[in-house]
Amino acid sequence: MDRSQDNPPPELAPLREPSPGFVEQVLAVVETIPSGKVMTYGDVAAAIGEHDDLAGETGSYGARLVGNVMSRFGADVPWWRVIRSTGQPPRFHEAQALPHYQREQTPLVNAGDTYRIDLKRARHAPGAETATQATLDLPE
Repeated sequence: MDRSQDNPPPELAPLREPSPGFVEQVLAVVETIPSGKVMTYGDVAAAIGEHDDLAGETGSYGARLVGNVMSRFGADVPWWRVIRSTGQPPRFHEAQALPHYQREQTPLVNAGDTYRIDLKRARHAPGAETATQATLDLPE
Protein backbone atom coordinates (compact mmCIF):
# COMPACT_ATOMS: atom_id res chain seq x y z
CA MET A 1 0.00 0.00 0.00
CA ASP A 2 1.39 3.40 -1.02
CA ARG A 3 1.28 5.81 1.92
CA SER A 4 2.87 8.77 0.10
CA GLN A 5 -0.56 10.42 -0.11
CA ASP A 6 -0.97 10.16 3.69
CA ASN A 7 2.11 12.27 4.39
CA PRO A 8 2.74 14.60 1.46
CA PRO A 9 5.99 16.58 1.44
CA PRO A 10 5.71 19.99 3.17
CA GLU A 11 5.56 21.85 -0.13
CA LEU A 12 2.42 19.88 -1.02
CA ALA A 13 0.72 19.92 2.39
CA PRO A 14 -2.87 21.17 2.10
CA LEU A 15 -3.34 24.78 3.10
CA ARG A 16 -5.50 25.63 6.07
CA GLU A 17 -7.93 28.53 5.91
CA PRO A 18 -5.97 31.69 6.80
CA SER A 19 -7.17 33.46 9.91
CA PRO A 20 -8.46 37.05 9.60
CA GLY A 21 -5.41 38.20 11.58
CA PHE A 22 -3.02 36.55 9.15
CA VAL A 23 -4.86 38.05 6.17
CA GLU A 24 -4.62 41.49 7.81
CA GLN A 25 -0.89 41.08 8.42
CA VAL A 26 -0.18 39.94 4.86
CA LEU A 27 -2.04 42.92 3.40
CA ALA A 28 -0.32 45.31 5.84
CA VAL A 29 3.13 44.07 4.78
CA VAL A 30 2.23 44.36 1.08
CA GLU A 31 1.07 47.96 1.60
CA THR A 32 4.55 48.86 2.90
CA ILE A 33 6.38 47.74 -0.26
CA PRO A 34 7.57 50.93 -1.99
CA SER A 35 6.89 51.71 -5.62
CA GLY A 36 9.46 50.02 -7.87
CA LYS A 37 10.28 47.37 -5.26
CA VAL A 38 9.03 43.80 -4.74
CA MET A 39 8.95 41.04 -2.16
CA THR A 40 8.53 37.34 -2.79
CA TYR A 41 5.68 35.41 -1.20
CA GLY A 42 8.27 33.87 1.12
CA ASP A 43 9.66 37.32 2.00
CA VAL A 44 6.17 38.41 3.08
CA ALA A 45 5.77 35.28 5.23
CA ALA A 46 9.20 35.91 6.79
CA ALA A 47 8.30 39.55 7.48
CA ILE A 48 5.24 38.37 9.39
CA GLY A 49 7.40 35.97 11.39
CA GLU A 50 5.84 33.88 14.13
CA HIS A 51 2.12 33.43 13.61
CA ASP A 52 -0.31 30.73 14.69
CA ASP A 53 -1.26 30.12 11.03
CA LEU A 54 2.34 29.08 10.34
CA ALA A 55 2.98 27.13 13.55
CA GLY A 56 4.46 23.72 12.94
CA GLU A 57 4.76 24.24 9.20
CA THR A 58 8.00 24.00 7.25
CA GLY A 59 9.29 24.51 3.75
CA SER A 60 7.29 26.65 1.39
CA TYR A 61 4.04 26.53 3.39
CA GLY A 62 4.26 30.20 4.49
CA ALA A 63 4.85 31.38 0.92
CA ARG A 64 1.96 29.26 -0.33
CA LEU A 65 -0.36 30.62 2.36
CA VAL A 66 0.64 34.20 1.48
CA GLY A 67 -0.11 33.39 -2.17
CA ASN A 68 -3.51 32.08 -1.13
CA VAL A 69 -4.22 35.30 0.78
CA MET A 70 -3.09 37.46 -2.13
CA SER A 71 -5.22 35.56 -4.64
CA ARG A 72 -8.32 35.90 -2.50
CA PHE A 73 -7.93 39.24 -0.70
CA GLY A 74 -5.16 41.17 -2.45
CA ALA A 75 -7.06 43.12 -5.09
CA ASP A 76 -7.01 46.38 -3.10
CA VAL A 77 -3.26 46.41 -2.36
CA PRO A 78 -0.33 46.64 -4.82
CA TRP A 79 -0.53 42.92 -5.59
CA TRP A 80 2.01 43.12 -8.45
CA ARG A 81 4.73 43.88 -5.88
CA VAL A 82 4.50 40.32 -4.48
CA ILE A 83 6.21 37.91 -6.83
CA ARG A 84 7.48 34.34 -7.11
CA SER A 85 10.94 33.45 -5.79
CA THR A 86 12.12 33.03 -9.40
CA GLY A 87 11.53 36.73 -10.03
CA GLN A 88 8.46 36.02 -12.12
CA PRO A 89 5.30 38.07 -11.56
CA PRO A 90 2.18 36.56 -10.03
CA ARG A 91 1.10 33.55 -12.07
CA PHE A 92 -1.66 34.26 -14.60
CA HIS A 93 -1.27 38.03 -14.05
CA GLU A 94 1.92 38.64 -16.03
CA ALA A 95 0.24 40.84 -18.65
CA GLN A 96 -1.72 42.87 -16.07
CA ALA A 97 1.38 43.39 -13.89
CA LEU A 98 3.77 44.59 -16.63
CA PRO A 99 2.32 48.12 -16.97
CA HIS A 100 2.63 48.57 -13.19
CA TYR A 101 6.31 47.57 -13.28
CA GLN A 102 6.98 49.85 -16.23
CA ARG A 103 5.22 52.81 -14.60
CA GLU A 104 7.07 52.27 -11.31
CA GLN A 105 10.40 51.65 -13.10
CA THR A 106 10.81 48.28 -11.40
CA PRO A 107 14.06 46.69 -12.66
CA LEU A 108 13.12 44.00 -15.19
CA VAL A 109 15.00 41.35 -17.13
CA ASN A 110 13.77 40.63 -20.69
CA ALA A 111 10.80 42.99 -20.60
CA GLY A 112 9.10 41.28 -23.58
CA ASP A 113 6.37 38.67 -23.40
CA THR A 114 8.40 36.58 -20.97
CA TYR A 115 10.05 38.70 -18.32
CA ARG A 116 11.01 38.61 -14.70
CA ILE A 117 11.86 41.13 -12.04
CA ASP A 118 15.53 41.69 -11.23
CA LEU A 119 15.40 40.59 -7.59
CA LYS A 120 18.94 41.75 -6.84
CA ARG A 121 17.95 45.33 -7.63
CA ALA A 122 14.23 45.36 -6.81
CA ARG A 123 13.91 43.27 -3.64
CA HIS A 124 12.53 45.23 -0.70
CA ALA A 125 13.82 44.50 2.80
CA PRO A 126 11.31 45.80 5.35
CA GLY A 127 12.88 48.27 7.74
CA ALA A 128 15.83 49.07 5.46
CA GLU A 129 14.66 52.64 4.95
CA THR A 130 14.27 53.17 8.67
CA ALA A 131 17.73 51.78 9.35
CA THR A 132 19.24 54.08 6.74
CA GLN A 133 17.37 57.10 8.03
CA ALA A 134 18.44 56.33 11.59
CA THR A 135 22.11 56.59 10.55
CA LEU A 136 21.72 60.07 9.10
CA ASP A 137 22.80 62.97 11.27
CA LEU A 138 19.77 65.19 10.82
CA PRO A 139 19.33 68.48 12.69
CA GLU A 140 16.55 68.41 15.26
